[in-house]
Amino acid sequence: MQEKVVLALIGGLSRIIMRRGNEVSHEAMKKIYERIDINKTAIDRIRPFEGEYLRMLREYYRIGLTWTSNAIEGNSLTEMETKILLEDGLTVGGKPLRDTFEALGHSAAFDYMFSLLECRQIVTEDVITFHNLFFKNIDESSAGVWRKINIIVTGSDYEFPAHDKLEGLMEGLEHWIKTERDSMHPVVFAAILHLKFVTIHPYIDGNGRVARLLMNTALIQDGYMLALIPPILRQEYMSAIRNYQLNGAEEPFCELIAERVLESEKEIMRLLKI
Repeated sequence: MQEKVVLALIGGLSRIIMRRGNEVSHEAMKKIYERIDINKTAIDRIRPFEGEYLRMLREYYRIGLTWTSNAIEGNSLTEMETKILLEDGLTVGGKPLRDTFEALGHSAAFDYMFSLLECRQIVTEDVITFHNLFFKNIDESSAGVWRKINIIVTGSDYEFPAHDKLEGLMEGLEHWIKTERDSMHPVVFAAILHLKFVTIHPYIDGNGRVARLLMNTALIQDGYMLALIPPILRQEYMSAIRNYQLNGAEEPFCELIAERVLESEKEIMRLLKI
């Protein structure tokens, strides 16, 4: 029975990944947030998840978030290869060593994310820890360290902040988290947190992975399901980020994240027969 549930969870990730509608109206987005909250209430009725179900759900999301978050950045491991690596410790022949380190590092950062579940706060030290866990086996000297050079990101015409501005910008982000979190819907907050962090781009590499970890930390702290952004949505995801960076438009990205959360809720409700 447990094996069937595990297989259903892994198979369910593919359904979450493939569903994506067209751009929707403001009124339709309001209905999506309402539906997210209705689903959350239904899921909350069977919380807390305990025992084997809790373990399976966490492993499902460990594999799903690790695979999608790495794949969107070009990591060549498949979902099943990621599962075998994280669950069985078996590496895949012919794959770059860095791809293995990225999966293992993200898995360690995932554990740290869940250690923050009950505290409902996110501080700069958490950002540093996320990056250090993810990046230390890739480049230990850069892990958890603000970049010391100015950068140009391939495919982006946005001018990222100078390296000597990073300390102040990260202090400002922490202040924004503390003062603005309760002023907006939790899914909107999580999405904008991602946008703000990835626009600061404080690290030489790994900013996208950390941004998605921060976003999902905010979601689970407020009792929402995680947002998985698969490689099939990479172009839409990157375009929404660029739209924010160049035009200050938050809505397209918030819409994308809301729909990802909604799909995760639907899948969990289907699997748990809610």
